Amino acid sequence: MTAAIPKYTLSPDPFFSVIITTYNRAILLKRALDSLITQPEPDWEAIIVDDGSTDNTESAIKSYLENDSRIKYVYQKNTGYSLSKNTGIFLSKGKFITFLDSDDEYLSDHLETRKIILRNHPDTQFLYGGVKIAGNQFVPDRYDHKKIIPLSECVIGGTFFISRPLALFLNGFRDIPLGSDADLFERVKNLSVVIRETFIPSYLYHREDENSLTNILMKKEGFSDIRK
Repeated sequence: MTAAIPKYTLSPDPFFSVIITTYNRAILLKRALDSLITQPEPDWEAIIVDDGSTDNTESAIKSYLENDSRIKYVYQKNTGYSLSKNTGIFLSKGKFITFLDSDDEYLSDHLETRKIILRNHPDTQFLYGGVKIAGNQFVPDRYDHKKIIPLSECVIGGTFFISRPLALFLNGFRDIPLGSDADLFERVKNLSVVIRETFIPSYLYHREDENSLTNILMKKEGFSDIRK
């Protein structure tokens, strides 16, 4: 059931830019948007990057776009997961850029708790961590696709909060088949910037569906089905 959508006016300089990439996920996208618009923290903009969907994505979210000026929709020719996130990054205006995959959700205090951390530690340029995983707990090792590793050993890109200047300096994500989140994280660590980790599990990462974003990427690249 779609949450009631209150009317909001976007501030000129939002604290958060939430980048949502999607491809043929009209129903799941609505679930993700519901989890965003019900956040107690209101100071955000959302940029939905539709990466060439052929379903009814735009019409399915029409009410969100009409009732909440914080939400923008951009349609583009299919470029893939990483480059579509970069489209959102380059269009963003927020102080911090974060992400919400169209098949995932924010739990109720996600943005609020991160804003508290970032304001209490104003030197922070990159914040990550705090995930709840639903479903398959394993992914292929990005260096050895025949090997599987637990997600507990990985960084989850949906939990990233990166200062906009830093994201632009890094030119966003690299276009690689698997591990673009880990690659970005490593490039951040190689710089002299303040990084913080949180363990508040408020990003809900859905892996229980064989059509989850990560599982689709695995199939596209010919990786084995490692569901447990």
